[in-house]
Amino acid sequence: MKALGKIRVTIYLLALAGAALFTALLIHQGVGQVLDAFATGEWGILGVVVYHLVPLFLDALAWWVLFPRPDRLPLHQLFWMRWIAESISALVPSAAVGGDIVRARLAAIHGASLPVAAGTVLVDITLGIFVQAGFTLLGLVLLVVATGKNSLIGPTLIGIVIALFAFAGFYFVQRLGMFRFLARIITRLAGSNDWQSLVQGGEKWDQVIRSLYARRRAVFACCVWTISSLVLGSGEIWLALWFLDLPDSFLNALILQSMVLTIRSAAFAVPGGLGVQEGGYLV
Repeated sequence: MKALGKIRVTIYLLALAGAALFTALLIHQGVGQVLDAFATGEWGILGVVVYHLVPLFLDALAWWVLFPRPDRLPLHQLFWMRWIAESISALVPSAAVGGDIVRARLAAIHGASLPVAAGTVLVDITLGIFVQAGFTLLGLVLLVVATGKNSLIGPTLIGIVIALFAFAGFYFVQRLGMFRFLARIITRLAGSNDWQSLVQGGEKWDQVIRSLYARRRAVFACCVWTISSLVLGSGEIWLALWFLDLPDSFLNALILQSMVLTIRSAAFAVPGGLGVQEGGYLV
C-alpha cells in the first residue's frame, strides 16, 4: 500500500510539473496573444476537434483487424471504446496506461474473451511503437530535406533507436511467455502450489498473443491503419494553422506531428503529456 501511495504521489507530481510547464509557456508566449489566436480560429477550432474523429476511427480500425473473427466486436463499439481510452489517457493522471487497460476491459465486457481483449491491446501497443518509430524517421528525413539543418538528426535517431529497442524487447518478452513468467514469479513468492491455476492461465494468455502475431495479414493491416492514422493526424495541425490564419503546407504539418509525437513519447511519464506536447510544438 505504501508503494502504491508513492506511485500516486509521483504521478501527481509529474502532472503538476507538466501543468507548470504549460503555464510557463503560456506566460512566455503571452496570454493575450494566445486568447487572440483562439478568437481568430472561432468555429474552426471545433472543426479541428471534429476532424480528430478521423485518426481516432483509423486507430479503432487498426485494433479491430487484430481480433480473430469469433471474438471480433462491431467496429462502432471498438470506436467508442478507443475514444474513451484516449480520453482517460489524456485527462486522468494514469501515465497513459489507464486508457489501454480500460479498453481491454470494455472489450471483454462486451463479448470478447479476456485473453483476446487484453492480447489485442498489447499487440496494438507493440505494433504502434514500431510504426511510430518509422513515422518519426520519415519526419526526420523530410525535416532535413526541407530545412537542410542537421542539428536534430542525432537526438532524433537516439530516440528512434531507443523506441526500436523497446519494441524488440516488448515483442520478444511477449513471444517468450510474459504472462506465464509473471504467474510463476507470483507462485514462488506465495510459496504455495495453490497458484498453479494462475500459471496455466498465464500459458493460455501467452498462446493467444502468439496466435495474434501469427496472423500476418492482420498484423500488416494493423500497421497500415496505424501509419494512416499518424499521417492523417497531421491534418489536425494543418487545419489548426489554417484556421488561425497561419497557413502552411501539409508536409510541414507532418514533420511537426512526427517531432511532437517523439517528444511526447519520451515524456510518457507525464500524464497526458501536459506541457510537454506544447513545448514540442514551440521547439
